[in-house]
Amino acid sequence: MVLSNISNLMSSLIEVHMPNFAIIGSGAMGSAVAKRLIDHGATVLTYLEGRSERTIARAKAAGMVPVGRQELTKAELILSIVPPAEAIKVADLIADISSGMPVPPPFVDLNAIAPKTMQALAARFEGSGVEALDGAIIGGPPVPGKPGPTIYISGDTAGRGRLLEDCGLRIRRLDGPLGAASALKMCYAGINKGFIGLGTAMLLAASRSGAAESLKAELSESLPDVDRKLSRSIPDMYPKAYRWVAEMQEIADFLGEDDPAATIFRGMADVFSRMASDVEGDRVLVGQLDEIIARREKI
Repeated sequence: MVLSNISNLMSSLIEVHMPNFAIIGSGAMGSAVAKRLIDHGATVLTYLEGRSERTIARAKAAGMVPVGRQELTKAELILSIVPPAEAIKVADLIADISSGMPVPPPFVDLNAIAPKTMQALAARFEGSGVEALDGAIIGGPPVPGKPGPTIYISGDTAGRGRLLEDCGLRIRRLDGPLGAASALKMCYAGINKGFIGLGTAMLLAASRSGAAESLKAELSESLPDVDRKLSRSIPDMYPKAYRWVAEMQEIADFLGEDDPAATIFRGMADVFSRMASDVEGDRVLVGQLDEIIARREKI
């Protein structure tokens, strides 16, 4: 009986001390990160005012708890996982609701933004007492039973990332100043998503010029790894293209005007903008790409 009471007391204490997180952003990544945390015993708050019915349904399906904006400050850590173009707006929201708090929760930006944007974002918190940390997510949304993605955090001198690590996320701390994680994300995304953009552009060019069949055959024979990568990645890109527009622009800003490669990524932003419009419209380009990919798979 005594042992049973002690066990119940210990269980109650564990429940009391499980962390509360807040996540702004309930897209595919944000909701999946939330579910990973929730599955490990955490509570995840979110703010859904003005969000679409689809986003609200996704957040609730993940187990996120919708709250008013001020209640977000009850979290031990606030995470921002939104499209790059919304990152500053989220920082402004958190700075506003944290104003006047004696000990506001730390804020971790996990968006695909350039170091310069991260510095501008951190400046929003000057004088507020909010500790702003620079983060980056490398990899796809968490999947039950599988590790990843990897979350890099720079400037985490107090070890705030341990809370996330204790709740099932893979955290890697980066030495370096504010912006180190953002720089890593820019370089990685430039290679990975830049490759997808390049493949998309050239497959569409092959379709327009009548070279699709020949290109399909040559890729399958001489570059099978590239062939497989494009076959998987291009269809996966369709619903994400609108988010990648701002990310490519951030990469161009990261490279700077003196780097000729910045022009490449401004072009990539246009590629993904065009794809986003097509996905929401008549899907002519999607059809052309799917046709080429299907042909490649038959070889």
